[in-house]
Amino acid sequence: MKEFTREELARYNGKNGKPAFIAYKGKVYDVSNSFLWKDGAHQVLHSAGVDLTDALEQAPHSEDVLKKFPVVGILHNASISRKRVNIQRDQSPSES
Repeated sequence: MKEFTREELARYNGKNGKPAFIAYKGKVYDVSNSFLWKDGAHQVLHSAGVDLTDALEQAPHSEDVLKKFPVVGILHNASISRKRVNIQRDQSPSES
């Protein structure tokens, strides 16, 4: 499976005929064929070519919506959700 850096992922921004890729929780998805992604933008809120992990935590839909899109790679040094990091920091070692 291809490993993408953030710089490589940014090249797949859905503009000028390029594919539209997004990253979520370390996986890179091809959303090019979705009618909801036009010219690299989704609902004027999100852009292709970026890691949307944090943004999708706030979305009105679950991550299950991504199951219909092919996984084309993994994101190198993917960040995890800030929400999960905060939960981990708030827990004492005995709670882990």
